[in-house]
Amino acid sequence: MSFKGTSGKSASGASMSKYDVEVEGRLQALEKAVAELGAKCDERATGGGSDAGVEYIVAAAKRAKATDVEVDSKLDILLSAIASL
Repeated sequence: MSFKGTSGKSASGASMSKYDVEVEGRLQALEKAVAELGAKCDERATGGGSDAGVEYIVAAAKRAKATDVEVDSKLDILLSAIASL
């Protein structure tokens, strides 16, 4: 007669095999890593990390929009801003 041992209990109290315990540990580590990456992305999206190059391009786009010239000239303003980076 074989006996199936358990290695742990789940949060609900169910028995878990060694494999289940290992998989649960890996899953928790992955969930933690995803949460940390999400926090970093949120920080960047909310202005936690500023990129001067992006701000420069945005300013050039605003200048181009404010000018009273043809579309080609506005495009030249943006292209020269990008080229200067």
